Amino acid sequence: MIEHGIGVASQNKVLILDFGSQYTQLIARKIRELNVYAEIVPYTIPIDEIKKEHPKALILSGGPSSLYEEESPKISNDIFTLGIPVLGICYGLYVLADAFGGAISPSPFKEYGRADITIVNDSPLFKGLPGIQTVWMSHGDKVESVPQEFTVIASSRNAKIAAIEYREKKIYGVQFHPEVYHTQYGKEILHNFLFEICNFKSTWTMQSFIDSAIQDIRTVVGNGTVLLGLSGGVDSSVTAVLLQKAIGNRLYCVFVNNGLLRKDEHTKVIERFKKHLNLNLIYADAEELFLQKLKGITDPEQKRRIIGKEFINVFKAEAAKIGTFDFLAQGTLYPDVIESVSTKGPSDTIKSHHNRVPEVLELIKEGKVIEPLKELFKDEVRELGRQLGMPEELINRHPFPGPGLAIRIIGEVTKERLFILREADDILIEEIKKADYYTKLWQAFAVFLPVKSVGVMGDKRTYENVIAIRAVTSLDAMTADWAYLPEDLMRRISTRIINEVKGVNRVVYDISSKPPSTIEWE
Repeated sequence: MIEHGIGVASQNKVLILDFGSQYTQLIARKIRELNVYAEIVPYTIPIDEIKKEHPKALILSGGPSSLYEEESPKISNDIFTLGIPVLGICYGLYVLADAFGGAISPSPFKEYGRADITIVNDSPLFKGLPGIQTVWMSHGDKVESVPQEFTVIASSRNAKIAAIEYREKKIYGVQFHPEVYHTQYGKEILHNFLFEICNFKSTWTMQSFIDSAIQDIRTVVGNGTVLLGLSGGVDSSVTAVLLQKAIGNRLYCVFVNNGLLRKDEHTKVIERFKKHLNLNLIYADAEELFLQKLKGITDPEQKRRIIGKEFINVFKAEAAKIGTFDFLAQGTLYPDVIESVSTKGPSDTIKSHHNRVPEVLELIKEGKVIEPLKELFKDEVRELGRQLGMPEELINRHPFPGPGLAIRIIGEVTKERLFILREADDILIEEIKKADYYTKLWQAFAVFLPVKSVGVMGDKRTYENVIAIRAVTSLDAMTADWAYLPEDLMRRISTRIINEVKGVNRVVYDISSKPPSTIEWE
């Protein structure tokens, strides 16, 4: 059964069947940008579940498999008898071609990256678009022969069958990826599919989400109480304001000082949320507890599990002080869920998320967890915050991981390392803001490396710690590019950290993108 987030139920929606493509999330994002709700589900979803959802269209994503391999992902051909439009993308093209009797084979001419396609037959999928256009290809297979009912509507030099249609049944397939930025008219192609072919209406707006979410929260919570772990970051802050709007003072926010926060963070959070937003805020100083539990731990996955478990323990202890609570709330986002566990499709688990430790999963199973943002991307959460009237300073804060500085310290977490990292990170953010680069970046932060290097300070040899700087640009954290910062800004950051933070004699800059790297180091 599909597990819906708060405020997202809609019959005016697209279901995306995920075959494991690295771009699947981009499909959902692009469709939502067109004000249509899209939800990703595993390709293994039973057809009866699809029928219950009443989607107006299906999209079959790309994937890393080859259809002719023995254990390649397949779907029931009954999907094509539902009478709703279908768009197959890359591997999805092969799935629908195979279902109608077409042949798939390895291609002697593989295409990775930009390619030009030529529109060879008129089609509503390419309505209003040029006859030749640049697209993003990523394939090593090809459609060898077109099913009898289909017409070829586009070709490229290395893929003679680059797009096909079965116009009568509104079934379309493309070899390229319209969801990827590099496809010149990708958004227009998706627009044509949604509005020219499927007859969608632009009803997915953030205001409609707010109205629906508030109603859903009230229905789920009833007269109960909700306990929210408030970190002070964008996600938990927006969650808090949304929940307060729905249930008022039956929301209790627990702010845990786990000792892994940024410089002066605990005082800023108390000031912001207790005094200015008038939340029921409970402050729990658990620094010593967390540092004790993390003593000697170097494995990042183990750090995440320990921190997630201790958060739950602290929540329970604080809940006991106020009596009891009926629900636990979290500011979990869509990328968190996707990266934590591959429930959506045949993709690898990247890293566990502290909001998905066993204790939380058990509460989720019991229906005791409310995650109103779990189907939203970060940019959608920021827009939600704006619609809720939250200040831009808070909405535009860079993401900060739930496990905090524990995963920005490579190796064991100690008080000394935390102090060094906090000071270095504070200088970094201060300089980036001064240079008016803060809002141009998706994220910027310092990382403490578990190595020491030789340096010279005041004509004396030093053997001190190394700080790495990470700054990236991104739209949704699913992919990211390292940011090219001005030379004078980088020089100021490096000079200040080395001169002002005792114990550091070297600063390095991370120039890796996601993929293959992740944004955070751990």
